[in-house]
Amino acid sequence: MPDIQQLYWLFFKVGGRISRAAYLLGGLLANLVPAFLLYRFVLAQEESPESGAWALSFFAAGLVCVWAIFALSVKRLHDFGKPGVFAITLFIPVISYIAFIAFCLIPGDPGPNRYGATSNSPH
Repeated sequence: MPDIQQLYWLFFKVGGRISRAAYLLGGLLANLVPAFLLYRFVLAQEESPESGAWALSFFAAGLVCVWAIFALSVKRLHDFGKPGVFAITLFIPVISYIAFIAFCLIPGDPGPNRYGATSNSPH
């Protein structure tokens, strides 16, 4: 069973570094959750209480997942030795797709850097 504190750090904290694999898997999960909720909303009958509940769930999960993707991106930038402030550029649509692919392909710093000793651990 995964450690809850480790998952909390992975998705919600901005300190530390993560590897390409952790970024890819975390990013996919953070995109699949709102996608599933949107799918359920589309299936619900219009103007039904169920439709409203799915819409609210989608909105709430969307906000949480945007932060999770931002936090993952900051930690991935840290793995390159770059400041996390560059993650703000990921809110530009075309750049976000290019950056996601680049973050999944380009290896991080092999040794310690100012953001942590190793990947996949806080500070």
